[in-house]
Amino acid sequence: MKIVNKNSFRAWLLAMRPKTLAAGSVPVLVASALAQSVGSFRLLPAVLCLAFALLAQIASNFANDYFDFVKKTDDETRLGPARAVASGWISPQAMLRATLVAIVLACFAGLGLIAFGGWTMIIVGALCILALLAYTAGPYPLAYHGLGDVFVLVFFGLVAVVFSFFVQAGYFFPPAFIAGAVVGLGAVNILVVNNFRDRDTDRTSNKHTTIVIFGEVFGNYFYLINGIAAVVLCAFFFSHKPLAAILPLGYLPFHFTAWKKMRVIWRGRELNRILGRTAANLLLLGVLLSVGLLID
Repeated sequence: MKIVNKNSFRAWLLAMRPKTLAAGSVPVLVASALAQSVGSFRLLPAVLCLAFALLAQIASNFANDYFDFVKKTDDETRLGPARAVASGWISPQAMLRATLVAIVLACFAGLGLIAFGGWTMIIVGALCILALLAYTAGPYPLAYHGLGDVFVLVFFGLVAVVFSFFVQAGYFFPPAFIAGAVVGLGAVNILVVNNFRDRDTDRTSNKHTTIVIFGEVFGNYFYLINGIAAVVLCAFFFSHKPLAAILPLGYLPFHFTAWKKMRVIWRGRELNRILGRTAANLLLLGVLLSVGLLID
């Protein structure tokens, strides 16, 4: 257990779960590269998208920290990185307030996107905020009913990439949907590692993730297939951006290595090492795809 002073900067930094923030930044990186590839990159909306994505993800991490504590999913048996509220580093009330502050700040960043994407962005932003809260809160929390993977694929993949491109280019672009699926599948694997590690405690606390529902063997191969599928989808770009199809192949050795280590470790706190590797692999995938899109 880390020694962390209550309400310290370190406590709040750990609560933000910085290793997972690649899931918020990579979609904007890929969307911006795609916009640049068609001559439509715009710095200000890209920065606003990045600010919204990171603040919304931090809000989601804070909300998960709070609501999992309230639902007693997090306790002394937790195998994952320590949660701030459950560890006593931050009070539940302070975490709830911080969640609301992060949401408000995300909304301010999102309001700036109206100038580039029109009033539609209010609807998109509202859906994102509602979804991040519904992940662990409300009468039917998505993470507790096997829908967490769908949430990540949709909001950290498709929505994030498609609309980050839209506010820069001003139109919807089919390749953005493919790029969104690529990023989303990579991001889902961050959740898969978390759920694979926590499958036993999730089962006892009635948190029905896909791995609790379908089993640990499914979870292991789900991780493998997601990474392969992401790279296969990149083949869509081969006809007009060959390197965007070829360079992501460089992600596969790192993905296979992480998967093999996951199989060897199989259960326990050591799986936290795979969580960091998976986030780094997502960043690598995003960079390789982005570079491929930028090179003619």
